[in-house]
Amino acid sequence: MPVKKYLLKCLHRLQKGPGYTYKELLVWYCNNTNTHGPKRIICEGPKKKAMWFLLTLLFACLVCWQWGVFIQTYLSWEVSVSLSMGFKTMNFPAVTVCNSSPFQYSKVKHLLKDLDELMEAVLDKILAPEFGHTNTTSTLNFTIWNHTPLVLIDERNPDHPVILELFGDSQNSSSPAPGSTCNAQGCKVAMKLCSANGTVCTFRNFTSATQAVTEWYILQATNIFSQVLPEDLVGMGYAPDRIILACLFGTEPCSHRNFTPIFYPDYGNCYIFNWGMTETVLPSANPGTEFGLKLILDIGQEDYVPFLASTAGARLMLHEQRTYPFIREEGIYAMAGTETSIGVLVDKLQRKGEPYSPCTMNGSDVAIQNLYSDYNTTYSIQACLHSCFQDHMIHNCSCGHYLYPLPAGEKYCNNRDFPDWAYCYLNLQMSVAQRETCLSMCKESCNDTQYKMTISMADWPSEASEDWIFHVLSQERDQSANITLSRKGVVKLNIYFQEFNYRTIEESPANNIVWLLSNLGGQFGFWMGGSVLCLIEFGEIIIDFIWITIIKLVVSCKGLRRKRPQAPYTGPPPTVAELVEAHTNFGFQPDTTNHSPHAEVYPDQQTLPIPGTPPPNYDSLRLQPLDTLESDSEVEAI
Repeated sequence: MPVKKYLLKCLHRLQKGPGYTYKELLVWYCNNTNTHGPKRIICEGPKKKAMWFLLTLLFACLVCWQWGVFIQTYLSWEVSVSLSMGFKTMNFPAVTVCNSSPFQYSKVKHLLKDLDELMEAVLDKILAPEFGHTNTTSTLNFTIWNHTPLVLIDERNPDHPVILELFGDSQNSSSPAPGSTCNAQGCKVAMKLCSANGTVCTFRNFTSATQAVTEWYILQATNIFSQVLPEDLVGMGYAPDRIILACLFGTEPCSHRNFTPIFYPDYGNCYIFNWGMTETVLPSANPGTEFGLKLILDIGQEDYVPFLASTAGARLMLHEQRTYPFIREEGIYAMAGTETSIGVLVDKLQRKGEPYSPCTMNGSDVAIQNLYSDYNTTYSIQACLHSCFQDHMIHNCSCGHYLYPLPAGEKYCNNRDFPDWAYCYLNLQMSVAQRETCLSMCKESCNDTQYKMTISMADWPSEASEDWIFHVLSQERDQSANITLSRKGVVKLNIYFQEFNYRTIEESPANNIVWLLSNLGGQFGFWMGGSVLCLIEFGEIIIDFIWITIIKLVVSCKGLRRKRPQAPYTGPPPTVAELVEAHTNFGFQPDTTNHSPHAEVYPDQQTLPIPGTPPPNYDSLRLQPLDTLESDSEVEAI
């Protein structure tokens, strides 16, 4: 019922017409508003009216400009960073240790036999080019070589460089004949990459032949290992009981059984201590070396793959529990024959999140499929970047790279099934657009823990204790009275908290809603002397303007409809007698027969209007008060 009454009032208001004009409404607003400027526009003389109008308009523009600046600053979602210190007992970080060589050469030698022979022949060509072609190349298997060969680029004439094949004639018609020499200063080794059956080729140049042959060997080894079953690759790596000789956490002894193995393609078998997947996370009792993790490792440097691992040492990384260790990007080396002490400090990062920081809580709002989710680890930006690259690799090259996890239903790249994969992979790796795309799609984690390390090293064991230490370690591992270890293969690690103080770096909004409202109100009050009520008054007059406009439009439409002329009758007008008869006799029907040959026929079913005399306007006879007559006359005058 209240809604019906309200609608009826609105209908009567529309029928009655506007009660004010625009001018009257504006004058009323200026007289009654709490804003200072509009009152002076109405009350002052002509000159002051103009002056106050210009001042009010100027200050209103200043207020709008300042409001725009403050709203734009607020919508930029800037953050301020606060640093706080805390002290508490902390969980010991997860520690991942790997060997620099991913495989034992004695176990993969049969797979790398052809590749190693090619590598030795390439080095002979580079080191002794003056001997030309020898008969030794007839025993080489060029199946691998033909997919991605190495070439020499003669740059002695920079305007016309010449491409020379290491095991064949020059590709350029102007090149020297076979057997020509090219010294190290004049020639550079490059990798030739071809696609589409060799019709499209490019060259990847290197400043040193060492870099060229190393990258070429790794690329060819990737092709070989990608065709081996994962369980066979694990068996070719270093076993935990061979690499972990001794372990001590605080005062509690530990062994290789306290480590979780994972296979990392760059470094083979890696082992994680205190990962927190199935075992309880271990806390650190106190800061200091005696309460940390002590390890003695044997990297077995004598069994390294000679052309695949040119760095000797242990690769390790400290990370948070239940996170995947990206050792190639975030790990550090520990040198053989030394004791490496690592003091740890903890930084906790807490980002604000959208819309202030482009971060994610668990990766669910990232458009990239996390290929590392099978490890049941938490989200990290490295996992997203690697997954994004593998996705581009599969989309562009139709196969996945050996170094990254493979989605279901896809295959790893190799020369047999995908002959053009090396060309595609290296182009994609050097693509700036690909990197920018992945960086724009991946997000940082909103909550992250970083471990800052202070590293110091010393020779270990010393010359005085070397003999007995190696005897004991050899006896414990190999049950041998002879020394089976050497200084070149052992690494000692001490990992501990320097102190239990930790830093929390937290983001907070630099401009919140309170800041925005206080600045908007301050500018409005300073320039216009107004408040929130003044804004409500201004909103009210805007609504009144709109309402008056609607009423005027409705009244105008009704007036046009009334002035529209009525359609004329199609037949002749009725006579006076017919009109009188029709008015007095309701059953009268006019005669529609033709009275003359020239008479027009009325249309069938035509209804004629019944004439009548309108009632008199009795309002003209009523007496009205004098003040009412005067007000009506004033309105008519206006």
